[in-house]
Amino acid sequence: MQKLKVLVVATSVTMRKQISILIAEDSTIEVIGAARNASEAVSKVQELRPDVVTIDIEIPELNSLVALSSIMSQRPTPILILGSRTKDGITATITGLQNGAVDFISKPTKSNGFDLSDIKDELLFKIKQAAQIPLRTLILNNITVSKVISGLQAEENSKSGCKEALDQIVAIGCGVGGPKALEIVISSLPANFPYPLLIAQHMPPKYTKVLAERLNRFSNVRVVEAKDDQLVLGGTVYIAPGDRHMTVIQKQQEYRIKLHQKLPVNAHRPSIDVLFDSISGLKSLKQHLILMTGMGNDGARGMLLAKQAGTQSTIVESHETSIVNEMPGAAVALGCVDYEVPSHLLASKIMEVTGELRR
Repeated sequence: MQKLKVLVVATSVTMRKQISILIAEDSTIEVIGAARNASEAVSKVQELRPDVVTIDIEIPELNSLVALSSIMSQRPTPILILGSRTKDGITATITGLQNGAVDFISKPTKSNGFDLSDIKDELLFKIKQAAQIPLRTLILNNITVSKVISGLQAEENSKSGCKEALDQIVAIGCGVGGPKALEIVISSLPANFPYPLLIAQHMPPKYTKVLAERLNRFSNVRVVEAKDDQLVLGGTVYIAPGDRHMTVIQKQQEYRIKLHQKLPVNAHRPSIDVLFDSISGLKSLKQHLILMTGMGNDGARGMLLAKQAGTQSTIVESHETSIVNEMPGAAVALGCVDYEVPSHLLASKIMEVTGELRR
């Protein structure tokens, strides 16, 4: 059996060596080269044609992000980020994911420096997972003009949130590949979109806050990390904090977010099933549920039960653009999906099912 070929990119000699040693422990994967800077990484991707590239994002992160963007534009290849857990490191990781990287691993920090042995299993698993992503899917995800890359910023003066009475609500669930997919969808919504949109993204604490901040910066609608007991307003996107389940309750004519730390569901907290179950219980609202790229089956059961309970529409990201199609595929297998739509058309589909295209 042919081994998976990996190119390791890291500024630090020690980091390149540690990563290469860990990968070498799996007989099905081979490190075919290493690069220490952006130009070397781009050149070696062209020369060696690896199946997967691992990029260690150091701070300042510019050089690594230049390498990532150049690789995705010149020879699209699945890229796995190794990022630090500092504020700057998390920001660099989210930026990398929105610029085309397929997944990330948070490097552990020890008192004597970095020790990557704790992430060996995760690293090997994610390399194998990344290698399975079709080239066509990578290309389609990076054709979309990214406002993050181009530097375009949304106007802040229209982002106060709409306090009018609600009659519809949208919920999205996503996992691996979600940050890029969410950027494509959320940045395409118009400033006058009148309904709330709640998101459960499989992601650790702190990362969801940075994701919300970056989406808010490059979107026309308001995007925030959700807070407990927060009033749900139209024209606002609420992202569930990492390590918190997110639900919505009705208090008279108001809707408020409730966060909790009950046991993980489908091994996730936040869980998409928990969010979907909560949204489907809001009988006074028309509900629209969307399941996007991700591993496993979180959200599929919740979508099925919501469909059986009469939710207005159920949508999944189609396999053409899903970095990992397991979650959307699980919902399709249950027969509860109304529409399968590629990521770059999901905003238009949201406008369609909520009736905003006719206005």
